[in-house]
Amino acid sequence: MQQKKTFRDAIFVVTTERLCPIYNIGEELRVEEFCAVVPEAKPVCMLLVEKLIEITNTKESFKRFSPLGVQKAKFSCGGCQGQIGFEYKKKKDFSTLQMKLLSEAEKRRRKKHLDIFFGKLRDFQLFESLDDGALFDLAGLLEFKTYPKGKIVLKQGDPGANLFVLLSGKVGVIGGDGLQLASMGKGDIFGEMSLLSGEPVSFSIHSLQETEAALLSIKNFKFVLRKYPVLQLFLLKMLVDRAQAMALRSGNITSGMSGELDEISIVELLQLINSSGKTGRIRLILDDAEAIVQFNEGELIRVRYRELKDKKALFALLTKKSGHFSYTKGIPQGLELTEPFGDFMGLIMEGVQYIDEQDYAQQNLRESS
Repeated sequence: MQQKKTFRDAIFVVTTERLCPIYNIGEELRVEEFCAVVPEAKPVCMLLVEKLIEITNTKESFKRFSPLGVQKAKFSCGGCQGQIGFEYKKKKDFSTLQMKLLSEAEKRRRKKHLDIFFGKLRDFQLFESLDDGALFDLAGLLEFKTYPKGKIVLKQGDPGANLFVLLSGKVGVIGGDGLQLASMGKGDIFGEMSLLSGEPVSFSIHSLQETEAALLSIKNFKFVLRKYPVLQLFLLKMLVDRAQAMALRSGNITSGMSGELDEISIVELLQLINSSGKTGRIRLILDDAEAIVQFNEGELIRVRYRELKDKKALFALLTKKSGHFSYTKGIPQGLELTEPFGDFMGLIMEGVQYIDEQDYAQQNLRESS
């Protein structure tokens, strides 16, 4: 007669991890009612399931006796490219009603915790493409942290370990010279460059005010990208946009580059062309018309906006706060012989002064009427 197998309900905890593509140290592995249960939102590794069932189906004790006393038995799961070690934590069955109530209370607390952050994540553009079930699974993989004002969130040169999604507050991007290069707020993402490239963190990130962030570990980040390919497309677009913004800020503007004036002011944009000595043209699509600004070796040679030309057109463009721009290398044949219609910095200073005078005159007019 075949002997009936006896499975023991049990909980194990991961204690060591080496290149495991799925599980992290500290995560729980459970066996209950003849089934193996892995951490929430994680894929099932059949090699691990077989190992857990094998362990719980033997008469072998979960404890070991040694000269140091009773020790927890240690197990390992190998067979793929990685390996984890885990040990018995406690029995599944709770011995008292009080323990059962505590367990249910912890489940309710965690669900409430996830519900709160689910609502915050639902409004983010990054997760618009995920349905509610997928987003709830993703929320289970995130770690939520609050940083007080003045805290170092990321340090330049450290290895990248997490993707950060800002839920509230504000952080500053700090360069190697200690100067603030940019700031980020709710909905912004950082840390993804070092995760994708494997390079150390390029800039330090400091909290400028109390800041709340959702962190996705590098292992969970790679798992999420595999499971939700649509997020790969979003991140790719974000990386392209961010690389372009950094190129603009550094003055490394190239043909075909485009962007929005609410991300870089028109004065900064014109200064980048001038300081880099570029020959090309900027096409501006504004709310009322298009404009063309042409440079030869960094100097302004022609500006057209509505019925305005050159200096007057330039001064009118300096007042624009929003619109789309695109830069194209080169100018029409013959324009390279056109003389600049003024010294670049002199024109910019004169334009800023002209705008101030116009604003002052309009203010006086409003006050007198």
